[in-house]
Amino acid sequence: MTANASSASNLALHPVTAQERVFNGWHLASLWFSLGVGLLVMQVGAYLMPALSTQQALMAIIGGSVVGAGLLAWVGKIGCDTGLSSAALIHHVYGRHFAKLPVLLNIVQLLGWGAFELVVMRESTVAIGRQAGGMQAAYWPWLATLLWGGLLVALMTGSMVRLVRQLISRIALPLVVLSLLWLSWQFVGMAVQQGLPALWSRAGAGGMGVMPALDLVVAMPISWLPLVADYARYGRDGRSALAGTWIGFGIANIWCYALGVLVALVLPSTDLVAALLLAQGGLIALSLVLLDEVDNAYGDAYSGAVSAHSLLPRWGVHGWGIAMAVASTALAVVLPMHSLEPFLLILSSIFVPLFGVILGRLSWGGYQPGNAQAAVHLLPLALWLGGIALYHGLAAWAPQAGSALPTLALTFVLAFATRSRA
Repeated sequence: MTANASSASNLALHPVTAQERVFNGWHLASLWFSLGVGLLVMQVGAYLMPALSTQQALMAIIGGSVVGAGLLAWVGKIGCDTGLSSAALIHHVYGRHFAKLPVLLNIVQLLGWGAFELVVMRESTVAIGRQAGGMQAAYWPWLATLLWGGLLVALMTGSMVRLVRQLISRIALPLVVLSLLWLSWQFVGMAVQQGLPALWSRAGAGGMGVMPALDLVVAMPISWLPLVADYARYGRDGRSALAGTWIGFGIANIWCYALGVLVALVLPSTDLVAALLLAQGGLIALSLVLLDEVDNAYGDAYSGAVSAHSLLPRWGVHGWGIAMAVASTALAVVLPMHSLEPFLLILSSIFVPLFGVILGRLSWGGYQPGNAQAAVHLLPLALWLGGIALYHGLAAWAPQAGSALPTLALTFVLAFATRSRA
């Protein structure tokens, strides 16, 4: 079977049709705002304190969110313009045979992040339940994992497009916005009572510079780079895909990081969920944020399914989605997730230079659908490997400079400068 014949039945490697392009800018803004909201984001925001001053933290949050969400939207625009999934973009740049390695690594990463999301949801559920006076038995963490995993499996049986257009845009988005508004109002009120000017001018204790903090903020949107094209390919035009993704994720990232900083300022605690529950109405607001967390796990499972389908197209995306959801649930039950975090961060470092090269190769007219693909494109491969080495070298030898942005910038410039002008 030729490569062209096999790709005809491979939905992940085939551009979506014009009839399938149903997402407008509002749909994508709703989706990425919802995906950008999360308890994990708030926890990382709280982690910035007290190392940084309040003003330094907000500077890093705003700058990192604008840049990170912009990069996410940039890849989304390429996915929309080409109609290709993330796996197909990787195939196009790195070659149809070698691409299987980064696609497989992406599947592993998404399994890990999906399991991590389920752990966050499990721990938050038990904390909320115990605050309400229940869930005291030792089996509740295990049962909560299975309940959230079962919901994820159920969602994977439906249509992704219908989920975004009907559930997220119309129902989930208003509820999560109201929850964030309520929590923000409560904690701003506490800040006013404690003395807002003093909190605003509070100095940092040291231990983290602004650039590493910027790197930490950028890491959240960058972690979604291997997924964004899987949704943006259903957009009606590249401009609305760019704007919707950028605005939606950027606002959510700024809001959740800043809320985490605010909570850490007024209620210093190692347990963010417990601190949020202390706010008036915090139980209801946090429960709605927790429900919104489901779409993060869904996003991991769906994109993992698209990537898996690109490698083994005999299984459809729905079948792979159910398998991803079941596997993530099993991992969340059995693995010590806190020891898995360094592994997930190492995987993230792999995808920063991977997509730096993709952006350099495919931006501004670089995509050439008529070109025959080689088994391996050696120069992009060399740039990717060099980018991985640079990322870890900067982390070891120049940690104050950050790793993500310099690596992304250099791989982009080299990939753009060396691409074919034919």
